[in-house]
Amino acid sequence: MPLVVIGGVAAGLSAAARARRVDPHLEIIVLEKGPVISYGACGLPYFVEGRIRRPEQLVVYTPEYFRKQRQIDVRTNSRVVAISHPRREVSLESGARVHYERLVISTGGRCDPSAIAGGQQPHVFTLHTLDDATRLRAFIAEKHPRRAVVIGGGYIGLEAADALRRNGLRVTVLERSPHVLLRDDAHWNALARRQLELHGVELRCGVEVRSIEPDRVADFPADLVIVSAGFKPNVELAAEAGVDIGRTGAIRTDDRMETSLLGVFAAGDCAEVTHLVTGRPTWIPLGTTANKAGRVAGANAAGGRERFPGIAGTSIVSVFGMAFAATGLSVSEARAASFSPVSARIEALSRPGYFQGTKTTVELVADRATRRLLGATVIGEQDAAGRINVVATALQSRLRVDEFEQLDLAYSPPFSTVWDPLLVAAQQLMKEL
Repeated sequence: MPLVVIGGVAAGLSAAARARRVDPHLEIIVLEKGPVISYGACGLPYFVEGRIRRPEQLVVYTPEYFRKQRQIDVRTNSRVVAISHPRREVSLESGARVHYERLVISTGGRCDPSAIAGGQQPHVFTLHTLDDATRLRAFIAEKHPRRAVVIGGGYIGLEAADALRRNGLRVTVLERSPHVLLRDDAHWNALARRQLELHGVELRCGVEVRSIEPDRVADFPADLVIVSAGFKPNVELAAEAGVDIGRTGAIRTDDRMETSLLGVFAAGDCAEVTHLVTGRPTWIPLGTTANKAGRVAGANAAGGRERFPGIAGTSIVSVFGMAFAATGLSVSEARAASFSPVSARIEALSRPGYFQGTKTTVELVADRATRRLLGATVIGEQDAAGRINVVATALQSRLRVDEFEQLDLAYSPPFSTVWDPLLVAAQQLMKEL
């Protein structure tokens, strides 16, 4: 019997491709509920903005490519409605059944506008699939909305606000919590707010949306609404099959990405993984995690022996050209994880002033007792991705601040300052320690 993969986007196709590498003769079937596979979901806001002109540009591979080049049977419009592990079969919405020897569940996650009263109106959208983005862009072109409300101040929410504002709409972002971009950090939030307001986006935190009216949301006028709040893992199919769900609400897996059912693996936005800093299960839905964990799940489902060490939750988002990058734990998260956090924040030029260097803000967090680095944020217009990746590498290597302070980082005026902002922050943090 074949290896069956449920889900044909990041984690699912990574699993299928890796399984083929491990076993060139294995029969592999991928079941995707939608009409399109292997598209760049992280590019959807830029398609809405207009920077990406055609939806096909976001499609990386087609089912035909996988059939011909990888000998993987990819079946689109094949929604799985039930898993029977004792019978080793999945049931499709069409009534068909597919048997398997081993199974990879990569059912992703979702925002559900219908959970909000009025969330099913034609001017209410999510931005999670290629179809979502295509319909949203068509709505903007045909209806010419003037006022938009984005519900949710996470990464997708602020990227959506950016895209809508560049289309000429007046935009308000409503966030239920006191902070945005999933980081409980006052300075981080102040800079995000300032960047949004500088470009004409109104941010209101502490607003819980209970209903969406035809022309407004929570007293804010709107003829277009994007729901990017309440994202959760799609675990119902797995749970009904007897797969254990973890404390995070996502599918519980081990470091082989195997679930509580022998021979059933899970990866992507539906599955939890280990946090490299805390050592505990975490659920941080990111495309990078989906692809890497998917590879491990596919390899082991095909008979390999690979392990996924975990993640630091490294992420970066552009808000009107300003990068907000984070990795590891904030001070409040570190305290909640039973560390004794100490932090230092500095502002420095990313490059010398005579090379048009701009201000970069770096905050490092460490544990007072062990001096181990726990997390960081980098905010700036230049080189934020490279800097946050350096810290992510340090977290995975469990470096102490005194070790991090001595890193041999490259210097040349077109690229950096002689004392990189990361090292300046480390020096300040050593003083605090």
